[in-house]
Amino acid sequence: MNVTREDLDSVSLRLTVKIDENDYKDEVTKKIKEIGRTHVIPGFRKGHVPFGELKRRFGKHVTSDVINDIVYRGVFDYIRENKLRVMGHPVPVEVKEAFVEGDQEFKYDVALLPQLDIELDKNVTYPYYEITVTDEMIDEQDKGLRKRFGSQVPGEEMEADALVKGTLMQLNEDGTVNANEGAIQMTNGIVFPLYFKDKEEAAKFEGKKVGDKVAFNPWKATAGDAGELASMLGIDKAIAGDVKSDFEMTVSEFIVNKPAELGEEFYKNVFGEDKVHNEEEYRAEVKNMIAAELENNSHILFRNQFDKAMMEKYDNMELPGAIITKLFFSETEDPEKTYEDQKKYIKREVIEANLLEKLGIEVSEDEILDMTKMMTARQFAQYGMIGLDEEIITKYAKEQLQNKEVRNRVEEQVRTAKLYNAIENAVTLDKKEVSLDEFKKIAEEA
Repeated sequence: MNVTREDLDSVSLRLTVKIDENDYKDEVTKKIKEIGRTHVIPGFRKGHVPFGELKRRFGKHVTSDVINDIVYRGVFDYIRENKLRVMGHPVPVEVKEAFVEGDQEFKYDVALLPQLDIELDKNVTYPYYEITVTDEMIDEQDKGLRKRFGSQVPGEEMEADALVKGTLMQLNEDGTVNANEGAIQMTNGIVFPLYFKDKEEAAKFEGKKVGDKVAFNPWKATAGDAGELASMLGIDKAIAGDVKSDFEMTVSEFIVNKPAELGEEFYKNVFGEDKVHNEEEYRAEVKNMIAAELENNSHILFRNQFDKAMMEKYDNMELPGAIITKLFFSETEDPEKTYEDQKKYIKREVIEANLLEKLGIEVSEDEILDMTKMMTARQFAQYGMIGLDEEIITKYAKEQLQNKEVRNRVEEQVRTAKLYNAIENAVTLDKKEVSLDEFKKIAEEA
């Protein structure tokens, strides 16, 4: 077998594979004989079929398979040995019947990944915007933390996020209490106006105190959700969706949130043991917490600006368009148009591939598992399951990675994070502090 190369242009080439009978005839004979030993052929005892009969029946098919395998393996060996960076897989110039015996020739077109001379060192500077953490932000975060770690206590009047307890009585159309048999009455009713889907219904509870009566429409409040109605009115879900009458609620109790007080227990709940000891340290840690949350926005903006700069600089890169079109878009209604529509995304992938190569970014199995474990722990935390044993987290993470789509998605996340961290470390970042409003304006323009 002989493989030769013809450069079509700077990003595509054609490989010609020439073979003669000596390259494949022994393998063909071996496979045909194997069929005779392992298959039952009608009219013959197993293992006693004449070779000529086997070749007559199976020769063309086996020869085709063997030749295709040898040729394709030769193409990939050439690509590997010559360290060619390709896009997709080799594309046959023409599809022909490969079972014709004798010397043969096959041609494959190969799309090469364009090589970009990307500069990434400390001589290259990019802007990097950091959002200034203000006292107002700290106050707002403090308010949220105190509420989160606060306690639920009885209240005397309605507050925006209060849970309301009381008796629910179904009303007639004229607004009087329905006293007929079968009328819906709920002595231990509970409603949460904050989550009403109809805000006009929620507004009817504003300013109410214990002992007041509120006439509202549960069907409107839940947007007709049978499950929510059944829970609110204590009735069967099968009929709940048809209950559209107003109800009167006599308020017996409000359950309101009492914000946590500053102190050792609160500090421990928020930041852990022996991390914060007084209000000054508390506000400093809250500031660090906000800064860490905002930092992600800075990374995202840098990424977008960097990507934009790369696209502008390398927009005129040469692509192996004809091969890419044939390889990826030949089954579409208009392959050429589809290629043109997808060209900018292809260029992004080319730039990313060059960056990954330049920075030597690789993703290990341990990194994929660590990322999945972090995501799993975060999911558990959303349900209040914090501080789970490492073994449990690892078990669930490994189970998720059995799903190929999940694994590919996590691997891509790890690769992207590593890539942009490496880029930020490679170049010089011109860091500038800006207000949140200034940052939003810059982000919108970007």
